[in-house]
Amino acid sequence: MLGRTYESQRCSVARTLELVGERWTLLIVRDAFLGVRRFGDFADRLGIARNVLQDRLERLVEAGVLTKVPYQERPLRHEYRLTDMGRDLWPSIVALLQFGDKHLAHPDGPPMVLLHRDCGGELDDRRICTKCSAALELRDVETVAGPGGARMPSAA
Repeated sequence: MLGRTYESQRCSVARTLELVGERWTLLIVRDAFLGVRRFGDFADRLGIARNVLQDRLERLVEAGVLTKVPYQERPLRHEYRLTDMGRDLWPSIVALLQFGDKHLAHPDGPPMVLLHRDCGGELDDRRICTKCSAALELRDVETVAGPGGARMPSAA
């Protein structure tokens, strides 16, 4: 985690990095966008230590990025869902994905592809459909495995 040394900076980037700048945190948020909701599924998919995962999930819930919702009573179990605040991170996640695909490409191609649900076109760098020119939001997009071969989570 970055040190909390931003008191002298009036910088929204620095404050945002305090919340999501640690690599596991961004990968948790990415997986939440992909439909992962349960603790065990995050742990299995990320290969993260359970105590680190618990800490990052608690921090995201405290900050309002995720909400913790019970899905089973006996024993009590919870899942984590993106809040409106969390969903506002989608353009940033898309930008990081596209940057990686452009500059750090897997030899076989992108590991995942974002497609417009309505027409199957891909997102451009401004989140516009390359096929029909629609401006796309999270609800308009589906993620599919690309030629680089990402493991996609099961439907939540």
